[in-house]
Parts: sequence; structure tokens; C-alpha cells
Amino acid sequence: MLTPSRIFMLSFAVVILLGAFLLYLPFSYTTRPLSFVDALFTSASAVCVTGLASIDIGKNLSLTGQVITLVLLQVGGLGIITFSVILFGLMGRGVSFKGREIAQSTFLHTPRRDFLVIIKWIFISTAIIESLGTLILFLRFLSDFPVGRAFYLALYHAVSAFNNCGYSLFSDNLMSYQGDWTINVTIMLLIILGGIGFIVQYEVFMKCRAKQKRLSIHAKVVLMMTGILILGGAALFYLFEMHHMVKDMPLSTGILASFFHSVSSRTSGFNTVDISRLTNATLLLLIILMFIGASPGSTGGGIKTTSFTILLMMIWNRLRGNEQVNIFNRTIPAEILTRTLAIVLTSAFFVFVITSILLLLGSEAGMNPVETRHFFVEYLFETVSAFGTVGLSMNVTSKLNDLQKMAVIVIMFAGRVGPLTLAFSWYSRRRKSLTYAEEPVMVG
Repeated sequence: MLTPSRIFMLSFAVVILLGAFLLYLPFSYTTRPLSFVDALFTSASAVCVTGLASIDIGKNLSLTGQVITLVLLQVGGLGIITFSVILFGLMGRGVSFKGREIAQSTFLHTPRRDFLVIIKWIFISTAIIESLGTLILFLRFLSDFPVGRAFYLALYHAVSAFNNCGYSLFSDNLMSYQGDWTINVTIMLLIILGGIGFIVQYEVFMKCRAKQKRLSIHAKVVLMMTGILILGGAALFYLFEMHHMVKDMPLSTGILASFFHSVSSRTSGFNTVDISRLTNATLLLLIILMFIGASPGSTGGGIKTTSFTILLMMIWNRLRGNEQVNIFNRTIPAEILTRTLAIVLTSAFFVFVITSILLLLGSEAGMNPVETRHFFVEYLFETVSAFGTVGLSMNVTSKLNDLQKMAVIVIMFAGRVGPLTLAFSWYSRRRKSLTYAEEPVMVG
């Protein structure tokens, strides 16, 4: 039975396989043919808007191959079901109940009557934001490249940034533009706008036009936590690297790099410094930010900012002896609290399993376990990056063997469709459970 969860999951799987087939064909690469695993990895990373790359996108892929990844990450960012819904709407055809349910659960926190209006607005706002980003980057790249090349680079990076993918056509990502305020700020704004969620964009837009009296609790939580994570992440990044990575940078460049990686590490894989050279404290910070990820209804992954906020509020209220969780004078439903715990624990379990698999598949006979202990940090970082659909790497992606790449593909897929959606897809209907007599168990 094709439940909404299964349709949502299968739509991504079909697009990934189609993209892999296209990237595997001769017109997609330059000189060295791609293995099917690399083609599948590249397609999955694009559709899941992760940004991890086992190849050099700018060198190993032809112009056709690069355009294919551009289309894949755009489709993956918005979702193939959403494209179907808007297409049927423009054609005047009715939208199926399943299609409406999937699209609403993807972008909205509560069902709304103006559902199709919001979906259309998502496409229009996406086009406007990506166009403005392309224009700004184009004007900046004009000083470094010919007109055609500058426009193409601007378009690719603007779309990649807004969809929180992090794919770059530069071999060093954006390290060559480490101190460039125009490129850094533009990319950061695109990442933030794509990462806060389309419904939050819509609510802020309507409130600014005085067509909505107040923001929903969802929008308030997203905006509040996004601001806290950006400012807190930037401050800690600078503090942890002030005697290391940013020591020899000008003050303004160090601050810019700190803010850039605070934004990029939660949702997108762009980087302006060498991640493999960061201190252990900074790597731990980035792992936490990547695990939290973007916001619901966005193009990013992770457990989401709202889940992290609710988890913190649950802990705080439990310590104070409160049974309920209240935010902005509203009580969060018990069902949402249970779902939050399930998301966090399921996500942590996925990360644990895939990291273990990478370690097992990467171990070689005769190697000293102590000398290879650094693999634990690298593989854990890679796994969390894949789950959060971030795309940052400690330069180990291209060194993974085929089995390890397949494991990373699995967690990229789980991170994009959601661990609970992936779990629910196995069940055709909810099963009623019996209620027995209660008996306490010691915990803590």
C-alpha cells in the first residue's frame, strides 16, 4: 500500500536513481568515467541537498553533468511531490489527497485552507531569492571571470546555497574568497533564508505587509533559535580558533569566517577554511550544530531547530518539576513532545550505526588501532554531516571505499526524508496497542 510516507520516500529514491543513471552516462563526465557508485553518491548528495562529494564537481563533471546536479539539488530542495502539486494546480487539475497531505506535512506546521496559495508562493519566492543571489554574485564574479562564466558560477552557487546543498564548482570550495564580504554575506543570507523554512518566510512576509496579526509559535521558535545558534556558534568558533586557525587572519576576516561557518555548519556544506585543520573543540561544536540542522519545512536536514528547542524546554521544565512544556505562553501538545524524543533518539541511533559501519568497513588488517584512532573523529564528523545534509568533510569523502559510500548514501537519504518518515514507511497502518496495569521502573 502506497501510504503518504512511502510515496514521499519513493519520490526521492526514484529521482536519485534517475540522476545516478544520467551522471553515469558519457556526456556527464569530462575525461575519467565515473563509477556507478560515485554517480549514485553524487546524485544522492545533490537530491538530499547534502553537498558531500566523492569527486571534484567542477573538474570531473562536464557542463552537462554539472547542470544535472543543479537540477537535482533544486528538485531535492523543494521536493518532487511539491513540483507535482504546483504543476497540477497550474493545469487546473485537482490535487490528490495524498499529494496534499505530503506537501502540507513537508512545509506546514498546521493544515491551512490557503495551502495552494502558499505552495505557489514558495515557488515564486524561491525564484526571486535565487535570482537576487545570482545577480549579486554575478556582479562580484565579473571581476574574476568572463561574463558567461561569471553568470554560470553565480547561478550555480546561488541555487546551491539557497537549497542548503553546498556543492561548489571551485576545487577549494570558497576558501579563495575567505575574506570577501560580498560573497560570504550573500551566501550566508541565502543559506539562512533557505534554512528557516518556507512557512516562516511566508509568515514574516505577510506580517510585514500587515496581512497577519502575529507570528505563530512555530515561527517564533525558529527565528529565536536560529539567531541564538548563529550568534553562539560564531562566538564559540572564534573563541576555539583564536589561537589557531584565525590567529593570523585580520580581525574582520576572522569574525567573518566564524559567522560563515556558524551558518554553514548547520545547513550547508560551504567552507572558507580547511575543516580538517580545526581544533577538536571546534570540530565538536560543528558536530553539534550539524546534528541540530535547519528548521522544519526547509531545504535542510538534522533534528531541526524546533526539536532542539523543545528538547531543551522539556529538560528545563522537568528540572523545575513541571509536567507541561510552555513556550511563549503556549503549551506544547504531549504528542509533539513524544515525537521530539523519538526524532532525537532515532537520529542518534542512525548516527551511531552508520559511524560503526564506516569504522568496521574502513579497518584494515595489520593496522595499529591506536594509530588509526583519528578515523573515529573523521567518520563521526562525516556521518553527522551526511545526516544533517550539511556537506562539510574532513577531506575523507573521496577516500571512502564503495561500501562506505553506500552507507553514507543511506544516512544522507535518512537525513533528508526524516528518520521517522523512513521508519513509518514500513507500516501500512497504525496498530492499536493494549493498555495493561501500570507498574513503575527505576530510571536515572
